[in-house]
Amino acid sequence: MGEYQGTFILPDTTELPVYDEVDVLVCGGGPAGVAAAETAARRGRKTLLIERYGFLGGAAVAGYSGTICGLFYASDDPVKDGPQQAVFGWTDRFYRELIRRGHVTEPQLYGKTYLVPFDPQGWKEAAEDMVLAAGVKLLYHTSVVGVIRKEDAFTGVVIDTKKGFAQIRARKLIDATGDGDLIYRAGLPYTMGDNGSIQNPSMIFRLSGVDVRAFKEFWGEDTISPDKVADLMKRARVEKGYELPRLKVWIYPTNRPGELFMNVTLISGEDGRNLNVLDPDDHTEAERRARKQVREYARFFKEYIPGCEESFVNDLSCEVGVRQTRSIVGIERLTNQDVAEARKRPDGIVRCPWPIELHNGEKPYMHWLLHDYYEIPYGALVPVEGGNIITAGRNLCAEHQALASCRVTAQCFEYGHGAGVAADLSIGTNRDFRQLAGEEIRAEMDREGSKLD
Repeated sequence: MGEYQGTFILPDTTELPVYDEVDVLVCGGGPAGVAAAETAARRGRKTLLIERYGFLGGAAVAGYSGTICGLFYASDDPVKDGPQQAVFGWTDRFYRELIRRGHVTEPQLYGKTYLVPFDPQGWKEAAEDMVLAAGVKLLYHTSVVGVIRKEDAFTGVVIDTKKGFAQIRARKLIDATGDGDLIYRAGLPYTMGDNGSIQNPSMIFRLSGVDVRAFKEFWGEDTISPDKVADLMKRARVEKGYELPRLKVWIYPTNRPGELFMNVTLISGEDGRNLNVLDPDDHTEAERRARKQVREYARFFKEYIPGCEESFVNDLSCEVGVRQTRSIVGIERLTNQDVAEARKRPDGIVRCPWPIELHNGEKPYMHWLLHDYYEIPYGALVPVEGGNIITAGRNLCAEHQALASCRVTAQCFEYGHGAGVAADLSIGTNRDFRQLAGEEIRAEMDREGSKLD
């Protein structure tokens, strides 16, 4: 597909019909967007959250990531130590709400740490109830197609709905799209992975009709596959021509009987190249190839893995799971070294104990932080150019390997928490996002239970 214009900027004098005028507009209803909107509204700001789907959850639900990752410390002996929580604040509030509703399993072993599988439908309901209770106005089935600019500041967005185009005016904009869509439409600078190379997408699915007890007796307690499974996959490739590009896979029982969540696929182009889901041709190819790959893995599990003899594909994610696209150019950057050295900093607003987890090739690259964490600076959420916009989610400013750690769910909740606090402080003190100090945001988040100090 040829190149075409990505920016869409209208002047402040645009005469498009006004849908609403708000203090805080949050674009994107994933973990970061939900936390940002609830936080801003709870702190007294008129807040509107717009989402392109008819439900909240973003990649966590639409992409079926299916787990809260990044919540617990890693350990040399995680079975002995058990799950030790490292991240609190808004993340913990949502986690406790899912527990109260019965929408999560107990923490499950993932290598040297733990994660928490959740029910996607329960996630949607809990998130919606929380944001509405805080006074957030929701607008589903709405896409952002452009921004409105007045001098250096962006004062609103252009939306596309079934009713047509309209504008939303806002004092502060939060880009929680995951892909940095507002940043892109506004023509602000961004980077893309490692010199354009990004992590592969995947498609997660539910496998039902499983004898979970027999499966776990074979598989073990660790949700990451044992070496004997990779050996079986290699054998299936040779003996029966199975197309199984990923040999190290991750599978965990859900809170529903006889069901496994299957994180097994690794989607690349027919020519073996990495697919960039920001390109509509690549995105289409990823969705098409992903469904075929799901069937191949499901067939393998049915034939080779104990407990799966009567299994069947129950449901697929409604879109491929995306790990990485655009990263903003921020006033601060989280570096690979920051992660590797577990750097703490006074302007840090989010803790992260999750490993560097790069998904490329047959087996992901893992770098563990044992009994430790690093902190993400506030400035990584703040674009170096453009007023009135802050980001929240995996589109923060980070190097390639650093993003492979800091992009996960628990941290995205807290990015949203921080962005919501920053939006409130920015309005209340009449200061730009770039004029706020990370130490201020950290102190406010601590007062709201983040336990950073």
